Amino acid sequence: MPEALLEVDSLDAFYGDFQALFGVSMRVAAGSIVAVIGANGAGKSTLLKSIAGLMGARAEAIRFDGVAVGGGPAYRTVARGIALVPEGRRLFPSLSVEENLLIGGHLARPGPWKLARIYELFPVLAERRTLPATALSGGQQQMVAIGRALMSNPKLMLCDEISLGLAPVVVRDIYAQLPSIVNEGAALAIVEQDIMQALAVSDHVYCLQEGRVVLAGAAGALSREAIAAAYFGV
Repeated sequence: MPEALLEVDSLDAFYGDFQALFGVSMRVAAGSIVAVIGANGAGKSTLLKSIAGLMGARAEAIRFDGVAVGGGPAYRTVARGIALVPEGRRLFPSLSVEENLLIGGHLARPGPWKLARIYELFPVLAERRTLPATALSGGQQQMVAIGRALMSNPKLMLCDEISLGLAPVVVRDIYAQLPSIVNEGAALAIVEQDIMQALAVSDHVYCLQEGRVVLAGAAGALSREAIAAAYFGV
């Protein structure tokens, strides 16, 4: 198998006394797309937050580029080359589209993603670059959130529910750009409730249920029956 860019090994995660993840392990190879699927409350967002350095974790539970990075802090995780597209987009409402994008590039990491390249990927953002980011449609705001993450020139981009609340045609447009992002050198880990959408673009799939990995494998090798059984716990 290709060498792992990200390795998660027996990761536990807690919110106070509540345990959200139980011994989760996964890997993301360079240049690949990995989907993390599961029902609401399965622990998908917690997994991404842990990888991004937003939650406590054993250092050795998360290794990126061969370095133990578990437990953050988040700013150091970003500097190493991991960027998060958070659920709900979390744009800065007082800033314009372009200002939101520029914030993503404040570390000035070397790489292909500059403003011009973001506008090439999402031309509608160039047309609306001076507008407040939250004045855009939901789909356009998601493009800003993705563009902001790309501006940090990540080696790994974590995408949390990028299709949530968006019209199917908008989701298709956004997913159509994912191969271009991978072609520029970034691996992707995508949390997604739309199973078919996830399978269509992913190389590998992990299914979580109640904080545990209950199914993992190459996207093309997993049957719909096996995925449904793991997803719903039947």
